[in-house]
Amino acid sequence: MSQSTIQRFLFKEHAIRGQHVHLNDAWRDMITDRHYGPTIQALLGELAVVATMIANNLKHQGKITLQVQGSGPVHLLVIEVTHDLKIRGLAKTQESLNNDASFNEMLGDGQILVTLENTQTRSHFQSFVPRESDTIAGCFEDFFTQSDQQPARLWLAADAEHAGGFLLQKMPENGGHEVEVDEDAWNRTLLLAETLKEQELLTLNCETTIHRLFHEELVELFEEKTVCYECPQDKERVDAMLRSLGEEEVRKILEEEGKIAIHNEICNFHLVYLKEDVDALFATTMQ
Repeated sequence: MSQSTIQRFLFKEHAIRGQHVHLNDAWRDMITDRHYGPTIQALLGELAVVATMIANNLKHQGKITLQVQGSGPVHLLVIEVTHDLKIRGLAKTQESLNNDASFNEMLGDGQILVTLENTQTRSHFQSFVPRESDTIAGCFEDFFTQSDQQPARLWLAADAEHAGGFLLQKMPENGGHEVEVDEDAWNRTLLLAETLKEQELLTLNCETTIHRLFHEELVELFEEKTVCYECPQDKERVDAMLRSLGEEEVRKILEEEGKIAIHNEICNFHLVYLKEDVDALFATTMQ
Protein backbone atom coordinates (compact mmCIF):
# COMPACT_ATOMS: atom_id res chain seq x y z
CA MET A 1 0.00 0.00 0.00
CA SER A 2 1.65 3.26 -1.10
CA GLN A 3 -1.17 5.79 -1.45
CA SER A 4 -2.14 7.96 1.51
CA THR A 5 -5.88 8.03 2.23
CA ILE A 6 -8.59 9.10 4.63
CA GLN A 7 -12.10 7.66 4.79
CA ARG A 8 -15.18 8.40 6.87
CA PHE A 9 -17.62 5.74 8.05
CA LEU A 10 -20.97 5.63 9.83
CA PHE A 11 -22.72 2.94 11.86
CA LYS A 12 -26.14 2.82 10.23
CA GLU A 13 -27.91 1.34 13.26
CA HIS A 14 -26.11 3.35 15.95
CA ALA A 15 -25.25 7.00 16.56
CA ILE A 16 -21.54 6.43 15.97
CA ARG A 17 -19.27 7.77 13.26
CA GLY A 18 -15.55 7.64 12.57
CA GLN A 19 -12.56 8.26 10.36
CA HIS A 20 -9.70 6.05 9.23
CA VAL A 21 -6.35 7.48 8.06
CA HIS A 22 -3.38 5.89 6.34
CA LEU A 23 -0.40 8.10 5.53
CA ASN A 24 2.10 6.17 3.44
CA ASP A 25 3.78 7.91 0.49
CA ALA A 26 2.82 11.37 1.81
CA TRP A 27 4.35 10.58 5.19
CA ARG A 28 7.56 9.16 3.74
CA ASP A 29 7.95 12.16 1.44
CA MET A 30 7.52 14.50 4.41
CA ILE A 31 10.32 12.98 6.48
CA THR A 32 12.79 12.14 3.69
CA ASP A 33 16.29 13.41 4.58
CA ARG A 34 15.06 14.72 7.94
CA HIS A 35 16.92 12.08 9.98
CA TYR A 36 14.25 11.88 12.67
CA GLY A 37 14.61 9.17 15.29
CA PRO A 38 11.79 6.72 16.15
CA THR A 39 10.37 8.90 18.93
CA ILE A 40 10.09 11.99 16.70
CA GLN A 41 8.66 9.90 13.89
CA ALA A 42 5.96 8.69 16.26
CA LEU A 43 5.11 12.15 17.63
CA LEU A 44 5.11 13.96 14.28
CA GLY A 45 3.35 11.10 12.47
CA GLU A 46 0.56 10.90 15.03
CA LEU A 47 0.12 14.67 14.86
CA ALA A 48 -0.04 14.43 11.05
CA VAL A 49 -2.84 11.86 11.27
CA VAL A 50 -4.89 14.05 13.62
CA ALA A 51 -4.37 17.15 11.45
CA THR A 52 -5.59 15.19 8.43
CA MET A 53 -8.75 14.17 10.29
CA ILE A 54 -9.50 17.76 11.25
CA ALA A 55 -8.76 19.07 7.74
CA ASN A 56 -11.13 16.45 6.31
CA ASN A 57 -13.94 18.18 8.20
CA LEU A 58 -13.25 21.68 6.86
CA LYS A 59 -16.31 23.16 5.15
CA HIS A 60 -14.40 26.00 3.50
CA GLN A 61 -11.17 26.66 1.64
CA GLY A 62 -8.29 27.01 4.03
CA LYS A 63 -6.01 24.92 6.17
CA ILE A 64 -5.50 23.46 9.61
CA THR A 65 -2.22 23.91 11.49
CA LEU A 66 -1.28 21.86 14.53
CA GLN A 67 1.70 23.22 16.42
CA VAL A 68 3.54 22.20 19.56
CA GLN A 69 6.04 24.78 20.77
CA GLY A 70 7.88 25.05 24.07
CA SER A 71 11.22 24.76 25.83
CA GLY A 72 11.31 20.96 26.04
CA PRO A 73 13.72 18.69 24.13
CA VAL A 74 11.17 18.63 21.31
CA HIS A 75 10.68 22.38 21.03
CA LEU A 76 8.70 22.51 17.79
CA LEU A 77 6.29 20.23 15.94
CA VAL A 78 4.28 21.67 13.04
CA ILE A 79 1.80 20.03 10.68
CA GLU A 80 -0.22 21.92 8.04
CA VAL A 81 -3.03 20.32 6.03
CA THR A 82 -5.16 22.18 3.48
CA HIS A 83 -8.87 21.65 2.84
CA ASP A 84 -7.95 19.54 -0.21
CA LEU A 85 -5.64 17.35 1.93
CA LYS A 86 -2.22 18.65 0.94
CA ILE A 87 0.11 18.05 3.88
CA ARG A 88 3.51 19.22 5.09
CA GLY A 89 5.33 19.51 8.42
CA LEU A 90 8.53 19.40 10.45
CA ALA A 91 10.01 18.82 13.89
CA LYS A 92 12.84 20.67 15.65
CA THR A 93 14.62 19.06 18.57
CA GLN A 94 17.69 19.36 20.73
CA GLU A 95 20.72 17.46 19.49
CA SER A 96 20.96 15.66 22.85
CA LEU A 97 17.44 14.22 22.57
CA ASN A 98 16.81 11.20 24.81
CA ASN A 99 14.64 8.81 22.81
CA ASP A 100 13.66 6.98 26.00
CA ALA A 101 12.04 10.08 27.50
CA SER A 102 8.31 10.12 28.18
CA PHE A 103 5.78 12.17 26.21
CA ASN A 104 5.68 14.88 28.87
CA GLU A 105 9.48 14.93 29.20
CA MET A 106 9.80 15.31 25.41
CA LEU A 107 7.40 18.23 25.12
CA GLY A 108 8.24 19.91 28.42
CA ASP A 109 6.05 23.00 28.75
CA GLY A 110 5.08 22.87 25.07
CA GLN A 111 1.52 23.87 24.29
CA ILE A 112 -0.55 22.23 21.54
CA LEU A 113 -2.22 24.87 19.40
CA VAL A 114 -4.85 24.33 16.69
CA THR A 115 -5.24 27.07 14.07
CA LEU A 116 -8.10 26.96 11.56
CA GLU A 117 -7.61 29.33 8.63
CA ASN A 118 -10.38 30.36 6.23
CA THR A 119 -8.77 31.74 3.08
CA GLN A 120 -12.13 32.88 1.69
CA THR A 121 -12.84 35.23 4.61
CA ARG A 122 -9.16 35.75 5.50
CA SER A 123 -9.96 34.83 9.08
CA HIS A 124 -8.57 32.30 11.50
CA PHE A 125 -9.56 30.68 14.78
CA GLN A 126 -7.15 29.34 17.39
CA SER A 127 -7.65 27.04 20.34
CA PHE A 128 -5.42 25.15 22.74
CA VAL A 129 -5.56 21.39 23.13
CA PRO A 130 -5.66 20.20 26.76
CA ARG A 131 -2.49 18.42 27.83
CA GLU A 132 -4.04 16.26 30.53
CA SER A 133 -2.95 13.02 28.87
CA ASP A 134 0.50 11.57 28.30
CA THR A 135 -0.11 10.75 24.60
CA ILE A 136 -1.07 12.65 21.44
CA ALA A 137 -4.12 10.38 21.14
CA GLY A 138 -5.27 11.12 24.68
CA CYS A 139 -4.85 14.88 24.28
CA PHE A 140 -6.93 14.95 21.10
CA GLU A 141 -9.57 12.62 22.51
CA ASP A 142 -10.13 15.32 25.12
CA PHE A 143 -10.11 18.01 22.41
CA PHE A 144 -12.68 16.23 20.21
CA THR A 145 -14.86 15.40 23.21
CA GLN A 146 -14.90 19.01 24.39
CA SER A 147 -15.42 20.41 20.88
CA ASP A 148 -18.39 18.18 20.01
CA GLN A 149 -19.74 17.65 23.54
CA GLN A 150 -19.79 13.93 22.77
CA PRO A 151 -17.37 11.12 23.67
CA ALA A 152 -14.52 10.35 21.25
CA ARG A 153 -11.80 7.69 21.14
CA LEU A 154 -8.65 7.83 19.06
CA TRP A 155 -5.98 5.27 18.18
CA LEU A 156 -2.71 6.42 16.56
CA ALA A 157 0.58 4.90 15.42
CA ALA A 158 3.54 5.98 13.28
CA ASP A 159 6.96 4.71 12.24
CA ALA A 160 9.45 5.44 9.45
CA GLU A 161 7.16 4.03 6.73
CA HIS A 162 3.56 4.67 7.78
CA ALA A 163 1.33 6.75 10.03
CA GLY A 164 -2.19 5.55 10.80
CA GLY A 165 -5.18 6.47 12.88
CA PHE A 166 -8.69 5.37 13.77
CA LEU A 167 -11.27 7.71 15.30
CA LEU A 168 -14.65 6.88 16.80
CA GLN A 169 -17.11 9.60 17.81
CA LYS A 170 -20.45 9.21 19.50
CA MET A 171 -23.27 11.32 18.06
CA PRO A 172 -26.42 12.50 19.84
CA GLU A 173 -29.03 9.72 19.84
CA ASN A 174 -31.54 10.38 17.04
CA GLY A 175 -29.80 13.65 16.32
CA GLY A 176 -31.11 13.78 12.78
CA HIS A 177 -30.39 10.08 12.26
CA GLU A 178 -33.10 7.44 12.23
CA VAL A 179 -31.35 4.91 14.44
CA GLU A 180 -32.60 2.68 17.17
CA VAL A 181 -31.34 3.71 20.59
CA ASP A 182 -28.92 1.08 21.85
CA GLU A 183 -27.55 2.10 25.23
CA ASP A 184 -24.70 -0.40 25.04
CA ALA A 185 -23.63 0.23 21.43
CA TRP A 186 -20.91 2.76 22.27
CA ASN A 187 -19.27 0.61 24.94
CA ARG A 188 -19.51 -2.49 22.77
CA THR A 189 -17.94 -0.67 19.83
CA LEU A 190 -15.08 0.58 21.99
CA LEU A 191 -14.36 -2.91 23.30
CA LEU A 192 -14.01 -4.18 19.75
CA ALA A 193 -11.88 -1.22 18.65
CA GLU A 194 -9.54 -1.74 21.61
CA THR A 195 -8.39 -4.97 19.95
CA LEU A 196 -6.72 -2.94 17.17
CA LYS A 197 -3.00 -3.63 17.14
CA GLU A 198 -0.39 -1.04 16.24
CA GLN A 199 0.68 -3.01 13.17
CA GLU A 200 -2.93 -3.08 11.96
CA LEU A 201 -3.16 0.70 12.33
CA LEU A 202 -0.07 0.99 10.17
CA THR A 203 -0.95 -1.51 7.46
CA LEU A 204 -4.70 -2.24 7.11
CA ASN A 205 -6.99 -0.15 4.91
CA CYS A 206 -10.33 1.16 6.13
CA GLU A 207 -12.52 -1.55 4.63
CA THR A 208 -10.36 -4.35 6.04
CA THR A 209 -10.22 -2.70 9.46
CA ILE A 210 -13.99 -2.21 9.63
CA HIS A 211 -14.62 -5.80 8.57
CA ARG A 212 -12.11 -7.11 11.09
CA LEU A 213 -13.64 -5.17 13.96
CA PHE A 214 -17.31 -4.79 13.12
CA HIS A 215 -18.33 -7.51 10.65
CA GLU A 216 -21.61 -8.01 12.55
CA GLU A 217 -22.59 -4.33 12.23
CA LEU A 218 -24.00 -2.32 9.33
CA VAL A 219 -21.30 0.24 8.59
CA GLU A 220 -21.45 2.65 5.66
CA LEU A 221 -18.12 3.63 4.12
CA PHE A 222 -17.95 7.02 2.46
CA GLU A 223 -15.71 8.07 -0.41
CA GLU A 224 -12.01 7.48 0.13
CA LYS A 225 -9.93 10.63 -0.31
CA THR A 226 -6.26 10.92 -1.21
CA VAL A 227 -3.77 12.77 0.97
CA CYS A 228 -0.71 14.24 -0.78
CA TYR A 229 2.53 15.76 0.41
CA GLU A 230 2.96 19.19 -1.16
CA CYS A 231 5.85 21.48 -0.35
CA PRO A 232 7.16 23.03 -3.58
CA GLN A 233 10.47 24.83 -3.83
CA ASP A 234 8.76 28.16 -4.41
CA LYS A 235 11.65 30.25 -5.76
CA GLU A 236 9.28 32.97 -6.97
CA ARG A 237 8.13 33.61 -3.40
CA VAL A 238 11.76 33.84 -2.22
CA ASP A 239 12.54 36.21 -5.10
CA ALA A 240 9.62 38.40 -4.04
CA MET A 241 10.80 38.38 -0.43
CA LEU A 242 14.28 39.53 -1.44
CA ARG A 243 12.89 42.25 -3.71
CA SER A 244 10.76 43.49 -0.81
CA LEU A 245 13.96 44.03 1.21
CA GLY A 246 15.22 46.41 -1.48
CA GLU A 247 18.27 46.22 -3.70
CA GLU A 248 20.51 48.19 -1.33
CA GLU A 249 19.84 45.89 1.62
CA VAL A 250 20.21 42.71 -0.45
CA ARG A 251 23.54 43.84 -1.93
CA LYS A 252 24.76 44.77 1.55
CA ILE A 253 24.03 41.23 2.78
CA LEU A 254 25.72 39.79 -0.30
CA GLU A 255 28.83 41.92 0.31
CA GLU A 256 29.03 40.90 3.98
CA GLU A 257 28.32 37.19 3.51
CA GLY A 258 29.60 36.52 0.01
CA LYS A 259 26.27 34.89 -0.82
CA ILE A 260 22.63 34.88 0.30
CA ALA A 261 21.55 31.48 1.58
CA ILE A 262 17.86 30.79 2.17
CA HIS A 263 16.75 27.66 4.01
CA ASN A 264 13.06 26.79 3.95
CA GLU A 265 12.76 24.64 7.08
CA ILE A 266 9.26 23.29 6.64
CA CYS A 267 9.95 22.19 3.04
CA ASN A 268 13.60 21.32 3.74
CA PHE A 269 15.21 23.01 0.74
CA HIS A 270 18.06 25.50 0.23
CA LEU A 271 18.44 28.35 -2.24
CA VAL A 272 21.73 30.20 -2.73
CA TYR A 273 21.96 33.59 -4.44
CA LEU A 274 25.34 34.73 -5.77
CA LYS A 275 26.18 38.13 -7.32
CA GLU A 276 24.95 37.13 -10.77
CA ASP A 277 21.65 35.93 -9.27
CA VAL A 278 21.15 39.23 -7.44
CA ASP A 279 22.02 41.17 -10.62
CA ALA A 280 19.40 39.19 -12.54
CA LEU A 281 16.85 39.57 -9.73
CA PHE A 282 16.94 43.36 -9.72
CA ALA A 283 17.49 43.68 -13.47
CA THR A 284 14.10 41.94 -13.84
CA THR A 285 12.58 44.38 -11.39
CA MET A 286 13.79 47.40 -13.35
CA GLN A 287 12.37 46.19 -16.69
